[in-house]
Amino acid sequence: MANRTRPVLKRIWFTPEEWAFIQGKMKQAGITNYSDYIRQMAMKGYIIEVDFSAVKELSKEVGGISRNINQIAKRINTTDTIYKEDLTEIQEYMEKIWQLLRYTLSSQRSERR
Repeated sequence: MANRTRPVLKRIWFTPEEWAFIQGKMKQAGITNYSDYIRQMAMKGYIIEVDFSAVKELSKEVGGISRNINQIAKRINTTDTIYKEDLTEIQEYMEKIWQLLRYTLSSQRSERR
């Protein structure tokens, strides 16, 4: 025990309902180790869980749009010709990106309320 980084042991008792609640909170936080969870809660007072699913979806959508824009740029560089349709298409893609950003930001704001 002398070489342990945490030599102080504390025991705590829970009702079955309390223990089920704590296990649910641990699962929500993505923490599987009880000691780590209790230590973080005792020292920090809270654990923040961040949902990045909206950002991942936005990233996926923007990635697809950027690939389309890159194809247009490649065609322009290959032919040395810019067509009005190309510019219109790029403008439409940019508008779609702005719409996605606005939607993602507004949905994140409404979830926090």
